[in-house]
Amino acid sequence: MTANDTIRRYFDAFNAGDTAEMLACLDPEIEHHVNEGQIRRGTGKFAEFCDHMSRCYRETLTEIVIFANGDGTRAAAEFIVNGTYLETDAGLPEAKGQTYRLPAGSFFSLKDGRISRVVTYYNLGDWVRQVS
Repeated sequence: MTANDTIRRYFDAFNAGDTAEMLACLDPEIEHHVNEGQIRRGTGKFAEFCDHMSRCYRETLTEIVIFANGDGTRAAAEFIVNGTYLETDAGLPEAKGQTYRLPAGSFFSLKDGRISRVVTYYNLGDWVRQVS
């Protein structure tokens, strides 16, 4: 499986709300660099993050473009996050079912065909403006 295939599988699982399939794409020692947050290490922490996000947000990614280096150890993706804010997330505006559309990007490291690092960026200020 190529890096592009692995990243596509990861995003397809995200869009399907299939955390187990997302976890299957990850190295057990995954380093998850959360936008505006701390680094979470390991699939257990990643699963906790996914559970939290599923409670607070319903999101689908569209317009996904994936880039990978020749040896399949690094990749990046640009996409649009189409979401609904379901439950108030601590420190953020009150959730009232607001919708948002937000450009974002992720950077990946891969090891033995699995994602070993993911870093996601989006403009938090833009998101806050859209849901306020």
